[in-house]
Formats: sequence, structure tokens, C-alpha cells
Amino acid sequence: MNRRVVITGLGVVAPNGVGLDAFTDAIKNGLSGIKHDAELERLQFSCQISGKPEISTELSLNYFSELELRNFNSSGILYGVIAGIDAWKDAGLAIENNKEPDWDSGTIFGTGTSGIDKFRESIYKIDDLQTRRLGSTAVAQTMNSGVSAYLGGKLGLGNQVTTNSSACTTGTESILMAYERIKLGQAKRIVAGSTSDSGPYIWGGFDAMRVCTFKHNQSPEEGSRPMSATASGFVPGSGAGAMVIEDLESALQRGATIYAEILGGNVNSGGQRGLGTMTAPNPVAVKKCITDALLNAGVNANEIDVINGHLTATSKDSLEIQNWSEALNRKGKHFPYINSLKSMVGHCLSGAGSIESVAAVLQLHHGFIFPNINCEDLNPDITAIIDESQIPMKLIHKDIQIVAKASFGFGDVNGCVIFKKFIK
Repeated sequence: MNRRVVITGLGVVAPNGVGLDAFTDAIKNGLSGIKHDAELERLQFSCQISGKPEISTELSLNYFSELELRNFNSSGILYGVIAGIDAWKDAGLAIENNKEPDWDSGTIFGTGTSGIDKFRESIYKIDDLQTRRLGSTAVAQTMNSGVSAYLGGKLGLGNQVTTNSSACTTGTESILMAYERIKLGQAKRIVAGSTSDSGPYIWGGFDAMRVCTFKHNQSPEEGSRPMSATASGFVPGSGAGAMVIEDLESALQRGATIYAEILGGNVNSGGQRGLGTMTAPNPVAVKKCITDALLNAGVNANEIDVINGHLTATSKDSLEIQNWSEALNRKGKHFPYINSLKSMVGHCLSGAGSIESVAAVLQLHHGFIFPNINCEDLNPDITAIIDESQIPMKLIHKDIQIVAKASFGFGDVNGCVIFKKFIK
């Protein structure tokens, strides 16, 4: 089977906007979601700013019952369930309490960790000999597959319900896994996405590695600076992105809105060989991932209109641009437009690929290219490769056809997906 695969629903929980309308407005207008983080200051982190979605108890009660929220403190699951259910509803799908599960629908929803605050709470209770006070949801909140399990139950999904995990590449990988399953006819639709917990227990390790910026504690919105000469490290962030990925025939039968088509993509690893390490990408593998993604999608390098890059605001940004340029054999003014959502939301870790993919698809559907912020002082190593006109700093209204979205993660793993404006 070789079915066409489309996107019929979107959901997002991001530091600069919860819900599609707020998020779309934020990325069009270059609104930052980075703020001072009092908890990081209290704990004497070098980086005392972060990107955290704002979720009220009132909003949470639209997705969880009061009983479910009792002793619930897994931010990653909360973000993922909100984004996933929003995507499901946005696709025009009903939530029904049927006796039979929905055999045609599933979820592949990734994460890096799950319920780390709940895990910490559980450790203290066990050490204090209070094991019986852990509560009945301690396991569900701390198992990695907790987010997909919650979504599976709330939506009554009967197809594959699973969680993937591949560091920063997690969200992009989940989209490609769903794409393959639907293309092969093993499901009609999959809620694909990823999420990341918030807080110091997630971000502390990165602060210890000195990969987070410490120079903008007094100017949070200026802290995340992908492609900038004064980039000094990434800003930790969190959140979730989700999309309903569906067989085209099913989408047309339902009369669903179609945001974009997924043409294909690729995931690979640099094997931590050559220049690749646990934390640094192997450029050979990165370029191969991009070229293999284009081959799989049946797209010529010159057809790419926009790249939604990984671009974390570290020293690796210029290397990423070089890899794109060499893989596409395009440079100067012939290089595609390129943007990084991280300039507005920070690095949302395992949630990054899916949140950024939602942003990529919104650009295709609505015909715009969102601006990069905080890169008015472009890195000269980047402008030596591509023309600065290809790095938009203001919103561009433009009908675009193809967007390439890539993620490059710890462990030397890569993912690249090719989205196309839908045409029957």
C-alpha cells in the first residue's frame, strides 16, 4: 500500500501560546514566551530564565476531572494530553464513551522523561516509609508511556498506543513513525506528538553542562538568540505539540480540514563516529538525513521554500547552516528561508520537534513565514554561507509549498520531515 498521508488536526501547548489561536498570533508577531524563573534563581542556577506554558487549574479541568488532578503533578503529561485532545477536536473528531475502542485510531506520543516531580515526591515518601501514601496514579504519572496511556484512555484509542523517546528528535520521529504506519495501511489516523516536563529537575543537568545562557537573566526575552553572533547558549523550555495524521481517503470522507500533506522524511544516527559524540552531531549523518529525507519524499532540493531548523542558539548553529547548505547544494540568496522557533520559546527538549512542526505546518496552511527574533547581529560564520535576506526578522506573507523540518538530538540522532501544502 502507498497511501497519501495528511494532517487534519493541530494542538499546541507552548511557552508563548497555549492553543492554536494564541500560538499562531505569537509566532506571527515574534512574541517571546521566555520569562524570569524565580525557582531557578532560588536554586542558584546559572541560567535563571525559562520558557514554561501557563496552564491554569480552570483550563486543566477541561481535560482532567478533579479526582484525576488530585495528587497530579506531571507537567509533561498535562501538556501532552491538552495538546493531543486539542488536535483531536481540531480534526473534527468526537470523544465518545463507546464499549468498543476505536480500532482505526492510535497515538505515538513521545517524551524524554515523565513526571519527574512526581518521581521525586515518590522517592521521598518511600524513604520516609510512606509507600502506601504514594497514591494510585504514581505509576501512570512516572512511566514514560504515561502520556500515550492517558491519551489512549481519554480518546478510546484501539490502534497502536505507544511512546517514543530520542532526545530532541523525539517529536519529529513520532510524526514520521505515524506517517509510516498510516502509509502502510495499519491505521487510519494517529495522534502524533511529543511533550517535555518543566522545571529544575529536568533543566539542572543542562545548566551543569554550561550549555544554557547565563547572560540574560535580567533581559529574559532577549535570551534565546539562534543564529546570533552573541548567542551564549540555549534557554530551557517545555511544552507539547500534537497533530492528527490521517489517511487522505479517510480525511476526504469526513470532510476534514487538511492543513498539509506529509511527503516523507528520514531518521538516522551518526553512531557517535567521526565528529559525532553524545552531544555533538556527526555532520556526515546530518547531511545524509536531509538528502535521504528528500529522496524518500520525492522532492528536489531546489523545491524547499522554508527550513524550520533545529538551531538552538549554541556554537553549533553555524555548523547546522553549513550542513543544510552542503546537503541542498544551495547557498547565498539561493538558500531557502530559514527560521528557528527557539528564538521565541527556548529549547523545549523532547517537546521541541512537535511544537516546531506545528509552527511549520501553520506557515504552509496560512501562507506566512514567521520571523526570527534576537538575531539582529547575525553570526558572521552563517552570513558567510547564506545571504542574510534568507533569515527573516519580520513576518513575511508568502504562499509557500514545501517546508523541511529537522531535529538533531543528544545521542547523535537526527530526523527530517518534509511537509507540503495540500493539493488534491
